[in-house]
Amino acid sequence: MDIAPRTVPTPRLDLIGLVVSDMAASLAFYRRLGMEIPEGAESAPHVEVVLDGGLRFAWDTEEVVRSFDPGWRRPEGGHRIEPAFRCGSPAEVDAVYGELVAAGYRGHLEPWDAFWGQRYAVVLDPDGCGVSLFAEADARA
Repeated sequence: MDIAPRTVPTPRLDLIGLVVSDMAASLAFYRRLGMEIPEGAESAPHVEVVLDGGLRFAWDTEEVVRSFDPGWRRPEGGHRIEPAFRCGSPAEVDAVYGELVAAGYRGHLEPWDAFWGQRYAVVLDPDGCGVSLFAEADARA
């Protein structure tokens, strides 16, 4: 039996979106991680940025999501997605984690040397989503 070649484009990951309860608080957190977010975006109901390589990262307020999905409810009992930010060295993982916690963000997992060969830590964004920080362990200075 012959299988016809696929005639539609292959799906590709284009955008990662977060639903946030406080746009300004969320954008301030992600700016601390080096994301270049336009000034004044704090009052917008939808914000998106294009990352290196073309992938987009976006934020929508809970109100925006409810406008097209009236039954939407805030997730409970844990997060479902965890952005991960590569740091330049294990020392940078420690430093970024420390800076975020000192700025009032909640640490979830303090930096540790993971068995898979990375220095790893997790901090929570303003909505309680885990955000991983990592670097290759062999990048130690």
